[in-house]
Amino acid sequence: MFFCYNYIGDKMRTLTITKNDSGQRLDKYLSKRFKTMPKSLMYKYLRTKYIKLNGKKVAPDVFLNEGDVLTFYIKDEFFEEKKSYDFMKAGRELDIIYEDDNIILLNKKVGVIAHQDSRYDSDTLNLRVMRYLYEKGEYKPETDRAFAPALCNRIDRNTGGIVIAAKNAEALRIMNQKIRDREIEKYYLCAVKGKPHPAHALLTAYHTKNESNNTVKIYDRPVEGAKEIVTEYTVLDSSPALSLCEVLLHTGRTHQIRAHMAHIGYPLLGDEKYGDKKLNAAYGMKRQALYAYKLRFSFTTESGCLENLNGRSFEVKEVWFAKDKKLNIKR
Repeated sequence: MFFCYNYIGDKMRTLTITKNDSGQRLDKYLSKRFKTMPKSLMYKYLRTKYIKLNGKKVAPDVFLNEGDVLTFYIKDEFFEEKKSYDFMKAGRELDIIYEDDNIILLNKKVGVIAHQDSRYDSDTLNLRVMRYLYEKGEYKPETDRAFAPALCNRIDRNTGGIVIAAKNAEALRIMNQKIRDREIEKYYLCAVKGKPHPAHALLTAYHTKNESNNTVKIYDRPVEGAKEIVTEYTVLDSSPALSLCEVLLHTGRTHQIRAHMAHIGYPLLGDEKYGDKKLNAAYGMKRQALYAYKLRFSFTTESGCLENLNGRSFEVKEVWFAKDKKLNIKR
């Protein structure tokens, strides 16, 4: 069957698949690359060979490889380049703990938003990372149209700590798998009321979440709809009223540390949802004393370009509440 392309009135164009764009389905790539193209039209272009892969008709679900060449006989409007980038409105401030060719480890400060949403869309941590890499010449949105540097983990606005950013698609895929399969150990520091007893414990409980008010409840025994949580804590130091604890998360549920420590009688200082209001007022604390201060990479499966991280630990040395003299606890 012969197809005439001239009726569109636009010239033939080609795109070569980069490393960042490889490893994904063709239709997913096209949806991200041509955001203004209706999906129905995209599939029509594929059926009628107005989009070809390496000179041949191609199915939408084929996976792309680096070096593949896509040929397009489609409207010029879909190729229009963006004149400016939203991430250039973001700030430049980044506290970088570690960086290599594939990832950046960032110390996110309390109050910084990790990802943009309907309320915060101009100066977030992920946008700062995109600006940083763009200005270094490592992120080129003009060519890497189907990939943007991304954060691999999320920390609440009112909690500080280490956030992982992936600089390329391969690193993002691998790091997401490591996080999902719990091949990364996440350690937190927290200041809690009283002195937990025993000084070290591995706690198992059951967790439910109320989506309407974004609160959770912890139970000692299984209840309908609850998910098991495992929290391990170690008391590092104590004052008469407070203790500094290290917490290792074996599961990662919403507000797990805050709610679980409160459930056993040792709420976090400054926690307005699960904490002791009188204690918070006595110390003038209006934000929870919680910090994701250390990561250890303990890979048990193939880690590809991230193999150099295996077995390594990274730590934030200065945590604001651990050095606060009025709390009278020390690390």
